[in-house]
Amino acid sequence: MENKLFDSELKVMDVLWKEGDTTAKRISDLLKEQVGWNMNTTYTLIKRCIAKGAIERREPNFLCHALIPKEQVQEKETTELINKVFDGSADLLFASLLSRKNLSTDEIERLKQLVHQLK
Repeated sequence: MENKLFDSELKVMDVLWKEGDTTAKRISDLLKEQVGWNMNTTYTLIKRCIAKGAIERREPNFLCHALIPKEQVQEKETTELINKVFDGSADLLFASLLSRKNLSTDEIERLKQLVHQLK
């Protein structure tokens, strides 16, 4: 998948990542509950995701299958954020995240372990 997924398209993908293969109707019903979208809006977004190679349509019943894993999208979005907002510096992103939240002792310890594992 080469095209960027927009926030609205990511909502559709999130349903598939959580639910697994799901009909377009079920996706529409869930997104109506979650964000108030009507069926036409959801179907349009599903079709965009299909055109971008993120979703495959299967029959019967317009079954949708995610073609890209959530982790791949997270990596791409994180890299884009780091490059766009933090001049390509992951450590600036990390420092920004840490400075905005009062971390518990347990959270700090888990972060230390994560950093240690990266060495």
